[in-house]
Amino acid sequence: MKSLLFALLLLFWQAPAVERQYFLYQRSVVPAGAGLNCAVLDAETFAHASASLKDVRIFPQTAQAHEVPYVIALSESAQLDSEPARVLNSGLKGRSLSFDLAMPHRPYTEVVLDLDGTDYIAAATVTGSNAPGAQGGTRLGEFTLFDLSSQHLSRSTTLPLQESSFPYLHVELNITPAPGTRSFQVSPVMVRGASVPPSREAQTIFEEAAETRAITQRGRQTVASFHLPQRVPVERVTFELSPTYKGNFSRDVTISDYATGTPASSGETISGTIFRVHLSQAGREIHQQRLNLPATLGSNLQSSAEVEVAVENGDDQPLPITAVRLEMRQRRLCFDAQSTDALTIFYGDAALLPPHYDFSRTVSITNQVPLARLGPEQKNPVYTPRPDTRAATERHPELIWVVFLAVICILGVIALRSSRHLPR
Repeated sequence: MKSLLFALLLLFWQAPAVERQYFLYQRSVVPAGAGLNCAVLDAETFAHASASLKDVRIFPQTAQAHEVPYVIALSESAQLDSEPARVLNSGLKGRSLSFDLAMPHRPYTEVVLDLDGTDYIAAATVTGSNAPGAQGGTRLGEFTLFDLSSQHLSRSTTLPLQESSFPYLHVELNITPAPGTRSFQVSPVMVRGASVPPSREAQTIFEEAAETRAITQRGRQTVASFHLPQRVPVERVTFELSPTYKGNFSRDVTISDYATGTPASSGETISGTIFRVHLSQAGREIHQQRLNLPATLGSNLQSSAEVEVAVENGDDQPLPITAVRLEMRQRRLCFDAQSTDALTIFYGDAALLPPHYDFSRTVSITNQVPLARLGPEQKNPVYTPRPDTRAATERHPELIWVVFLAVICILGVIALRSSRHLPR
């Protein structure tokens, strides 16, 4: 009975075998040395591999058929989200506003203050200590915060620090109205809160997914368009300006994407602002700029996508944008190399299931792992289309009826033979 059941399972399901001739694409990878290595994956790999890179395999460049275990890692630490910092001991003396921040128990390099009010310039003096208050603390620097809304410029309330881990920060804000502001009231309620992003050492590294230098003007918009292959992830949009342009600006940006072949209205839209403020006001030097926006696009994971990036110029002259880039978080393919001999990465076999290696549970990946050199993508010279591995019932639906009729016949014969032994 068990043998019959096993035969039926083989009839209706067959697991696809991992064989090199069934991969459509390949590329070489040369380790930096023996031991743990990582290779940075590019957009081409995501476009031609299966979803979630489930069909990626590594083999030695020999006749040996054994796979080399690997793990795919993001080039960042586990700390990804901002955390709140609690505001304590707010006080006001003239136009000088002071308060303490209870910081998260981890290293940090930035503090983003949530300040109420508009049209002001503030000199922020920051001191780190092991207890609330500035006494006996370590001075971390003086920074300029501002809101120049009435001048159609942006605002910045971020304290850019050297990496620190003090449990408390003492902040003193000397606030003055921006030029042209008639009335401005300073009060402790201006400080509504604070957040602490990941340290710069823990933040994400990005790789280019697509770039265009074909920038066009459409009415009051500066527009860049992309055709993004399927499965290529995008998490940020970056703008490049002419190096000769030194002007200040603040422009709203909309990023739209929709699946190829569908109406544009079926997609999604992301909004943000890019800006640059380089000027001297109220005796303070202000040097701030942001030329990239976080943008996680959804439709590109399901199919190829059309992406449009539009900068709203309003009544101002268009920005001299020379390039727009779609960027993805850097993903690395990490493996243990036995030597410096080149290996081959294969992908492009959609029938395969994701691999399961013990290697992924035993290895620790950091950003200091040596980088292997990834070669250009090539078609597999021995590629052969995989035989039809669908279940037998899918390839031959008539088998269901044959088996069904055979079972009816067998049951009929059994019933007929049993009826002969019944008493008349």
